[in-house]
Formats: sequence, structure tokens, C-alpha cells
Amino acid sequence: MKTFDEATCDSRTVVGLEDEYAAGFVDPAHRHQHAQLLYASSGVMSVIVEAESFVIPPQRALWIPAGALHEVSCRGPVSIRTLYFGDALGNLGGDVCRVIEISDFLKALILEVVHFGSDYDEDGREGRIVRVLIDEVRAMPDAPYSARMPTDYRLLRVCRQILDDPSDQRDLDEYAAIAGMSRRTFTRLFRQETGMGLAVWRQQVRLMEAVSLLAMGQPVTTVAFDVGYESPSAFTAMFHRSFGAPPSQYRPRSPEPRMH
Repeated sequence: MKTFDEATCDSRTVVGLEDEYAAGFVDPAHRHQHAQLLYASSGVMSVIVEAESFVIPPQRALWIPAGALHEVSCRGPVSIRTLYFGDALGNLGGDVCRVIEISDFLKALILEVVHFGSDYDEDGREGRIVRVLIDEVRAMPDAPYSARMPTDYRLLRVCRQILDDPSDQRDLDEYAAIAGMSRRTFTRLFRQETGMGLAVWRQQVRLMEAVSLLAMGQPVTTVAFDVGYESPSAFTAMFHRSFGAPPSQYRPRSPEPRMH
């Protein structure tokens, strides 16, 4: 992993970093003093930011506010293209983590900006491209790719098991037993800590896992069974209701050329 001198953000509005992560790479929990837009031009990242778990496919990016503790892991090879924002733009994407859409135009801008040196001319061509990029980041809508993690260690044990195997078919009583709680206590505490019931939370995790597998090129039918659905049609219907698009749209696209 390449190192990054965040002091360069003090002299430039936006600074880009590109890197290649191997399959299985884990970047342990850490913080940045500047806000960050974490983007992968290819591959899928799993990111845990304090109390939330995210899956980030190439059509999306994660806004991470300055100082937020986060851990990044990669199931397959990932091409990272990260932008760091100076203090004046620290609230560009908000003061909480959020997944944003990445249009083809914004992707092209990101791929261009990460090649600028840290001393690029803010009054010249590079500066004008950066200003357009900032406008595009502001305009991008949110995307639903997160599952809030509980803080209670017993519930966290259950959630970690579901994240490790989203296709697990154990029922509520079995998960309550794993947590060492009664069904009633487990249900109440889980909703209190995550804002949703276990079934909805597991569904979110399954859809996040599905996005990851689709982005790696897995067939829709294979993905449906791998994340625990009984049929591809049931999976496709739920996926479309949740994301407003069919699963096939999340399969890899041809690489985009750089701007010239």
C-alpha cells in the first residue's frame, strides 16, 4: 500500500491517490485528518466505518468524514482511486459516512485527477477539472449500501457470523441462542441498536453481498443461491425493489478510457 502525505491537502483543494490492492488485502482500522472519497475503479471493497458496514462496487464511492475510524478489506483485486479534500471542503459530502452514485462523467474526472501531481496548477487546466469534479460530487445522489453494526458484543458476534456467511439460514431463535439471550430480549436489543429487525438487517447484508459477487462477474443465478435465496426470480425481484435496477446492471462494464 502506498503512503500518503496528508499535508499536501493543506496546499491543494483536492489530492488524489491511486493504488492496487491484492485479493484478501485488509487495511486495518485507521483515521485520516481530511475527508475522503473512497472509490474503486474496479473490484469491490468491504468497509467498516465505526458503527456501519458498507459494500462498495465500482458504480459507487464512500464518503468518509475527517477523523472517522474505518477498515477496508478486498475479496478480490481492487484498483483504488481515492480523493482527499482540503479543510475548506471537509463538509462537501456531509458529516456522516454515505455511499454516493458515481456517474460515468464523475468516474472519468476521478481517473484524471488522481494523476495530477500534488503541486498542480489550481488556476490552470487541472484546477478547472477539480472544480468540475467538486460540482459533480455535490450533485450525486445517495445509494443504499450499508448495514448498521450493533455495539453490544453479543449482537456483534451474530452480525459477524452473518457477514461471513449471508446465506446462513438459521432462524431468530438460533441466533438468539448464539447471543446468549432470550428471543424477546434479542429482538428488542437488536432493533434498538441497528434500527431494524434481524430479518431486514440480514436482507440488507445479502443484497450487499450480491452486489459484491455481481461486480466480480458472477452469474445472477449463482449469486442468488450463494446469498441464500431459494430462486433466482425471488432474488431478482427483491434486488430490483431495493436498488431500482436488475442485478445484470451491476455486472462489470468495459473499462473507461482516461480523459485527454
